[in-house]
Amino acid sequence: MAKYRNNLPLLQGGTFLSDGGMETVLIFQEGVELPQFASFVLLDTAEGRQRLKDYYVPYLDLARRHDTGFVLETPTWRSSADWGAKLGYDAAALKAINEKAVALAVELRREHERPGRPIVINGAIGPRGDGYKAGNMDVIEAEDFHSAQIATFAGTEADMVTGFTLNNIDEAIGIALAAKAHGIPCAISFTVETDGRIVTGRTMQDAIESVDAATEGYPHYYMINCAHPSHFEDALDHGSSWIRRIGGFNANASTMSHAELDNSEVLDAGDPVDLGRRYRNLVGRMPQVRVLGGCCGTDHRHIAAICEACLPAAAIA
Repeated sequence: MAKYRNNLPLLQGGTFLSDGGMETVLIFQEGVELPQFASFVLLDTAEGRQRLKDYYVPYLDLARRHDTGFVLETPTWRSSADWGAKLGYDAAALKAINEKAVALAVELRREHERPGRPIVINGAIGPRGDGYKAGNMDVIEAEDFHSAQIATFAGTEADMVTGFTLNNIDEAIGIALAAKAHGIPCAISFTVETDGRIVTGRTMQDAIESVDAATEGYPHYYMINCAHPSHFEDALDHGSSWIRRIGGFNANASTMSHAELDNSEVLDAGDPVDLGRRYRNLVGRMPQVRVLGGCCGTDHRHIAAICEACLPAAAIA
């Protein structure tokens, strides 16, 4: 049974860290081959599982040192039907791999959770297609497509699910409706272009309000991920009501556009200190924000800089 599913600590206040850009760290810094950018394949071997555990530890240590909670996102961004088929995983194999991902997270929680510092297990869901290109699913198709992965998470110790790098509002609605149907809490995280809009040209306000209207406000909160803060800072209307639905950021390290990142053969790690300052400015104006993590190009150094900028001096040695 999920430890926090019906009593999510994130809804009760406090700050929760998360990890950085898992796939970019593993590929560019550790030299791991991840076909189709899929980290879930590492769950198939003991060596791969240990590599994943080792990846999470520096972030969990930061949460301990800064006395925060932690949102432990499973390495399952690609473990849905279409991506799985490209890698030779059928429906049964994908169900098993998603269950293995949660089991790994449970192990980490048992090893690292302490009183007052909850670790929330979050089933990570990616878009059906490319996170940088607009998908074309309607709501019904999206709910049906994502339902299998969400149903699997609902049957494990996962506390919640989050749809990441979404750029199709209908797909986001489908994910939220599938989560609602299976009785598991969810969050929705959109990615935006350098103008602060999703790739279809629609605004974050439109995206959040549309999902809320179609799902009776089912997502507990929304996030922005896989974009640098400079891409969306000016698009946030701090006098509006919709902005209060944003509960976290997993930003990119690089200020490059998605097209530039796609064509880059080297990792742009950006400026961790500047990223921390930008997070501090965002959090200072958005006190409802709970989750602070990173996306492409970020690693534990960036999350450490975010902690230094946004959190009180560490209370735990």
